Amino acid sequence: MIKHIVCFKLSDPTAEAMAKCKEVLLSMRGNVPMLRDIEVGTDILRSARSYDVYLAVTLDDRAALDAYQADEYHCSVVKKHMHAVTASSVAVDFEI
Repeated sequence: MIKHIVCFKLSDPTAEAMAKCKEVLLSMRGNVPMLRDIEVGTDILRSARSYDVYLAVTLDDRAALDAYQADEYHCSVVKKHMHAVTASSVAVDFEI
């Protein structure tokens, strides 16, 4: 199994913007077939070092991760929105 985690720092980190990101990210449930699990959270501390939105997805293997990165819904809906509102992001992928 692979865990894919991304933290997003939004250009405009309002509560509304974070809620919209959470909604868009969670919309992958049922639309991106290789996802085994998805978790999304928004930051509550709002410190200078905090990121605003957290995404964690679980996938079967590296092939599923590669397929996820190229998935039509992920690319055309989720990445499109997140790239439009994100100032920076960090990611980590690891085996579990």
